[in-house]
Amino acid sequence: MGVGSRNNHATFFSIFSDMSSKPNPRPYSSEVFDGLSRAPSRAMLYPVGYKESDFKKPQVGIASTWSMVTPCNMHIDQLAREAALGVDSAGGKATIFNTITISDGISMGTQGMKYSLVSREVIADSIETVVGCQGFDGFVAIGGCDKNMPACVMAMTRMNRASVFVYGGTIQPGCLAKRQLDVVSVFEAVGQCAANKISKKELHDVESNAIPGPGSCGGMYTANTMASAIEAMGFSLPNSSAQNAVSSHKTADCRNAGAAVLNLLKRGIRPSDIISKEALENAITVTIALGGSTNAVLHLLAIAHTANIKLTLEDFTRIGRRVPVLADLKPSGRYLMSELVDIGGIVPLMKTLLAEGLLHGDCLTVTGKTIKQNLAPFKPYPKGQTIVRPLKNPIKKDSHLVILKGNLAPAGAVAKISGKEGEKFSGRARVFESEETALEAILSNKVQKGDVIVIRYEGPRGGPGMREMLSPTSAVMGAGLGKDVALITDGRFSGGTHGFVVGHITPEAFDGGPLAIVKNGDPLTIDGISHKLTLDLPKKEISARLAKWKKPKPRMNRGVLAKYAKLVSTASEGAVTDAAL
Repeated sequence: MGVGSRNNHATFFSIFSDMSSKPNPRPYSSEVFDGLSRAPSRAMLYPVGYKESDFKKPQVGIASTWSMVTPCNMHIDQLAREAALGVDSAGGKATIFNTITISDGISMGTQGMKYSLVSREVIADSIETVVGCQGFDGFVAIGGCDKNMPACVMAMTRMNRASVFVYGGTIQPGCLAKRQLDVVSVFEAVGQCAANKISKKELHDVESNAIPGPGSCGGMYTANTMASAIEAMGFSLPNSSAQNAVSSHKTADCRNAGAAVLNLLKRGIRPSDIISKEALENAITVTIALGGSTNAVLHLLAIAHTANIKLTLEDFTRIGRRVPVLADLKPSGRYLMSELVDIGGIVPLMKTLLAEGLLHGDCLTVTGKTIKQNLAPFKPYPKGQTIVRPLKNPIKKDSHLVILKGNLAPAGAVAKISGKEGEKFSGRARVFESEETALEAILSNKVQKGDVIVIRYEGPRGGPGMREMLSPTSAVMGAGLGKDVALITDGRFSGGTHGFVVGHITPEAFDGGPLAIVKNGDPLTIDGISHKLTLDLPKKEISARLAKWKKPKPRMNRGVLAKYAKLVSTASEGAVTDAAL
């Protein structure tokens, strides 16, 4: 049991003790349920378990992302029931409903991955649809995997009704011969096997032991990154982002979240009272300190757009200059999220950042109190722990999330530079028109030291869907080329990716960005110090190539991928689908 988890439950009721004003606790359900004309609405709900007295209670939806398509979400049906109990015990009436989820880990490296980022929009739309249709006064949104988590928060900000996010929790590590494993261990083992560094049997042993049960991928990958960012934004309860998926703490967190929505209704606190530029800056700060995923850039831009708050790539650069990387967590570090849970989670880190003036302590949260007030009861990390470094001895003195611009990314790109692979890379382009062809070349040992792997036409519109490139980046690491090969793309990366990688290149190739005219052998430079991504050719040559370029036909003409490609904004704007509506 972690220090933070113990503190969380001891302080919950003191956090929620301040209830003063009395706004209408049923601002939406009264329209659906009250009066003579609403008898048919009430009649429809008796069969699903409503009693007559329930119609006068605040109606709270429980948005569950439960599914058996992934271990990340396989337990969320149980968590939804606990959240419902929390609502009912606090005097509300809970109604559980479902939305979809997909699995990045399963679809990675296939055409199915095109649907991953699309699912974020579908999930946000579906939660909005149910909450709006049913007249819920508030809701709890429970997410457990990469895209459904920011989707839940996007729905919360869209609907602007009393709401709390609950993270499904992190998985326990797998184990093989006393070695801790996770899903990235499997991806990298594929590269090791292809490079004849391990046998097929050894690969199978890793595959069979890496994922022991429910919960999100165990490093500081996108799920744990977004859970931490959402907590730092104020949309989940203190330290709820650092809990094991299967634990009494996560059960209590769900019940507390249900009660918290009733508190928000009683006090008239809505997401618009919580989300702000400062709250988003807190999320960026915590993401950097934890060494979090590049996907956080995409998702925080999307959340800001939904909340109608101006957040740009320049904000990540500005904050990144003063915030260090402190947590030694996978993929580039040594430890798993479950080990951070054991020493107290993220609240001691947040308390340190607050004391140094790196967090906005006056931001309101779903507890009804500020970040500063929430953090006050928590203790520091135990002495001797080596997972989170002190500020005077950081892993990296500034952000690992480096925003690059230059003649190859005029509107921006996102690099993940931990410093372990260096801060500058120059090499010759090896160009691939898709992820599959790049992966085949890597696994066939056709990629050599000094190559810059270029994967294009994988952006939000060109893919469509902006696939993650965990398969090729893991194959590079597994082959032992992590410091000798770079990879750039208009697609994106899994939170499990590490190495010299640059994604989110904007404009993407499909839109006629300079990435579209790169040729094999062209000299390229990635400079994490000057924040430049350049095609080292004369301007005249670049202009001549761009003049000859012709836009390819769309890969999809019907269905959700085609709709997405027509609506989606650029990666530098969060890849949202309601920007132009």
